[in-house]
Amino acid sequence: MKKLFTVYDRYIFTQVLVTTIVAILLFTIVWIAPEMLLNTIKKILEGEYTVKTGVLVLVYELPKILGKAFPVGLLLGSLFTFDKLSKDSELTIFRAVGMSFSRILRPLLVLSFIVTYLCFVTYDKWIPYSCQKLQEIKGGAVLTQYIYTKKDENNYPEQAVIVSRFFKEQMTDVIVMNFSKQVFDDLHGLENILVAENGYKGVDTKGQPCWVLKNVTSYDINDEGIFKKITKTNRVDILNGDDAENAYTIMINSTKKDRDINNKDLKHYIDLLKKENLDEDYRLMYNKYLQRFFHPFVCVLLAIMGCLLGFSKPREQRLIGFTIAIGCIFVYYITLPFFDLLAEKGVLHPVITAAFPPAAFLGAIIAFYKSRDL
Repeated sequence: MKKLFTVYDRYIFTQVLVTTIVAILLFTIVWIAPEMLLNTIKKILEGEYTVKTGVLVLVYELPKILGKAFPVGLLLGSLFTFDKLSKDSELTIFRAVGMSFSRILRPLLVLSFIVTYLCFVTYDKWIPYSCQKLQEIKGGAVLTQYIYTKKDENNYPEQAVIVSRFFKEQMTDVIVMNFSKQVFDDLHGLENILVAENGYKGVDTKGQPCWVLKNVTSYDINDEGIFKKITKTNRVDILNGDDAENAYTIMINSTKKDRDINNKDLKHYIDLLKKENLDEDYRLMYNKYLQRFFHPFVCVLLAIMGCLLGFSKPREQRLIGFTIAIGCIFVYYITLPFFDLLAEKGVLHPVITAAFPPAAFLGAIIAFYKSRDL
């Protein structure tokens, strides 16, 4: 019975693993050194951070870098390894003993799937966790306005809630506009406006989730649009039940980048955006969610491309392969924002915008493979 993992497999696996780790370390150092490290040292010297806090900041910044370093490191690691094997004529020996290209590629594919899993876990778990820790270290309130519109079954607005500033469950300067059932040709009438100094997410008298407004001034409006009554109230409850939970979830996530949210919460957020008909935000976040699954598999494609670029002639310049590799990485990452924009504006479906870059890489690999006649 043949061994599944031979001496050759262990040799190639080890060689690519070592060079990949070195490439990841170099990429991380180059990425972190210029600005991030200098800013952290500056804050330590100014007394804003302790040495321990500064080290933690750098540690928690690492997952965001590793998400990009994994595919880059694997590409450069496989390219350097197979280029060295070509220059030393080892690949010639492997081909002479009857090893096909697919057989030569097998240990590299095993390693690439391992890196793919690490890349997926990084985006799903490590990056959201590190971003949460960084926010706790850096602190600071989120000064962001948020607008939520509650609609009826006919998609007519019933209530609009404007939050001037919020941080976690605390809200400041909240305005609530309650729409009347009377609809004019060009607008919906208002029957009441609430202005609250502050508010928070709490529970009502029945124990159901709600938004609690404190120190509220109520302006009642008649059918002619004139204020007919102004009253002050200590507490007013709005957005009860699911509406309160959904509005709060959208409000909190609206201040976050997609990388700050794990897959489960991001999927829930996307479902709420679709439910609330927030089309642009829905398409953008759905595209980002799909990228969580397509992007890790780019590691496999880049590993194969690195191997193909490494199959060079003994006198062929090494610089050519590395130039093509760096160009591929540059094109991939520089085009991602463009596809994000296409998805957000509805030019292309998010499935297409998320899948196109890996598909383009796959097409390039097939074309390059046929041109090399391996």
